[in-house]
Amino acid sequence: QVQLVESGGGLVQAGGSLRLSCAASGRTFSSYVMHWFRQAPGKEREFVASIRSTGSGTNYADSVKGRFTISRENAKNTVYLQMNSLKPEDTAVYYCAARRYYSANPNDGYVYWGQGTQVTVSS
Repeated sequence: QVQLVESGGGLVQAGGSLRLSCAASGRTFSSYVMHWFRQAPGKEREFVASIRSTGSGTNYADSVKGRFTISRENAKNTVYLQMNSLKPEDTAVYYCAARRYYSANPNDGYVYWGQGTQVTVSS
């Protein structure tokens, strides 16, 4: 069992930055591939970024490459999403997710989800 709690969302102007955090409970955090997904109003949940259990491999959606950076601190059971050069189209609820393997499909396999944190980017 893994419980995930996101924080760090808020309102920011276009071009600004935010850092999201996701704190996990449980002693097996380091064995999970951690993902960030997002869901905008009226749209399906979409993949943003992922990081392997050791932090050695990352994946990004094309829409955020070069602007977002995912990282993790296994000693703190925490994964981060640094978001720079934010755009209005980045506005969404951002969800942290834990899975035993990498997948950009939010419906693939068994996934532990956080409750989400709202990110709003004004133009």
